[in-house]
Amino acid sequence: MHNASPSSQAGPIQSILIVGGGSAGWMTAAALANALSRNCTITLVESEDIGTVGVGEATIPPIRTFNAMLGIDERDFIRATQASFKLGIEFVGWGAADSRYFHPFGPHGKPCDIRDVHQLWLQAGDGSNFDDHAMAWHLAKAGRFAPPQGDPRNVMSTFDYAFHFDAGRYARFLRSYAEERGVVRVEGKIAEVGQHGETGDITHVKLEGGRSLAAELFIDCSGFRGLLIEGALKAGYDDWSHWLPCDRAIAIPCSNGGAFTPYTRSTAHPAGWQWRIPLQHRIGNGHVYSSRFMDEDEALAILLGNLDGDPLAQPNKLRFTTGMRRKFWDRNVIAIGLSGGFMEPLESTSLHLIQAGISKLLALFPDRSFDPMVRDEYNHIARTEFERIRDFLILHYKLNSRPEPFWQYCRDMPIPDSIAFKIEHFRRYGRHIARDMDLFGPPSWHAVHLGQGNMPAAFNPIGNYRGDDGSEWLGKLRAAMAAEAAKQPTHREFIDRNCRAPEA
Repeated sequence: MHNASPSSQAGPIQSILIVGGGSAGWMTAAALANALSRNCTITLVESEDIGTVGVGEATIPPIRTFNAMLGIDERDFIRATQASFKLGIEFVGWGAADSRYFHPFGPHGKPCDIRDVHQLWLQAGDGSNFDDHAMAWHLAKAGRFAPPQGDPRNVMSTFDYAFHFDAGRYARFLRSYAEERGVVRVEGKIAEVGQHGETGDITHVKLEGGRSLAAELFIDCSGFRGLLIEGALKAGYDDWSHWLPCDRAIAIPCSNGGAFTPYTRSTAHPAGWQWRIPLQHRIGNGHVYSSRFMDEDEALAILLGNLDGDPLAQPNKLRFTTGMRRKFWDRNVIAIGLSGGFMEPLESTSLHLIQAGISKLLALFPDRSFDPMVRDEYNHIARTEFERIRDFLILHYKLNSRPEPFWQYCRDMPIPDSIAFKIEHFRRYGRHIARDMDLFGPPSWHAVHLGQGNMPAAFNPIGNYRGDDGSEWLGKLRAAMAAEAAKQPTHREFIDRNCRAPEA
């Protein structure tokens, strides 16, 4: 006779405590409130005296899936968060100092046969710009936006989109959503964490003033501190700063100025890079840099010298160590958001990693036994997701030809075999080698490889057996995309007609 499984020996979890608010806390609270509609109390404790990082303002397309899962109307969300649309990221100065390229949401065009568009482009060698084979870039460079069309025969079906939004407003929007569905918010600072004497499980947290909050499952959304996962459970941390050497950021919003672009811009500087994120009511800006190669005063001066409007707040200075917890889920604690690890926002993955943590929690939701098999699977998936994103970020730094010491270090640094293999295979054949749980698909990798000068020595050998080099097809593709882009409203016009925020 088989032994009973752990899940048959324990009942359902009936109490959850989320430690920390911000985007991570309130995204988690909203998702749990939506999924656990009865028989479970959900409490969130946060302190208004503890600030949140609040700079995760650019997203990738899966955020739309998250909002849809919650039943949130997209236009209501855009109005509430002063959001704008995002078709991808323009990278300025990342290959050579004078280079520019676009990482689009969606593929580069539509293949005319079994060859990918980037392979046709390599074989044609017609001098065209690779970016001009992406519908997202035709819209972006023209400052235009409209949602994708459903007809697969139309090039307007070949792109995707995400958002720029005010992270603080998003957290407040989700707080209202969660509280309407029964989540209880408690104001207070945690003074003590209680653990079971034998198992080490967290039993309760005690607030300043003496109030105690107990639960069966704890979600650590306490940010970089990792109050539960690290402060109490000592889960450990893998430091990746030797591969991703930026360890500082300065963020500052400014008034609207320059173009109202439907895309994020990332501009390389001597020891890091600057983001530009246009919202309806302001522009979000930040300078991510390495303190080994630049001091804070110089980093701030570079940021202030490259704003499109007047500063609207004092600089928000952040210190971080890129990496991840050795365990995202330990005992009865799951770390979501910055408590689980940090990836610099180069590819707008901060909010996505929160979303991914929530999705895994819902898919692998525990009972009171906290079966190690379930916990181990969660940790395996989380680690793999982080490592895949890490490799994609390393690609940007490794493929550069800039002269500054910081960039020379990045170009020369040893890198993990998992990304070294991908770089070399593309360099030889122009092929992207995918792996399980890659967040970014082949079009994203193609954009960075080609945009930063990793030009293949040869095109795919299958092209030798085709009747033409594809140049005529590519020309028609570019013309069709340009024509469709010209028909669409400007980014500003689309928002004004459909989802303008009241205060914008």
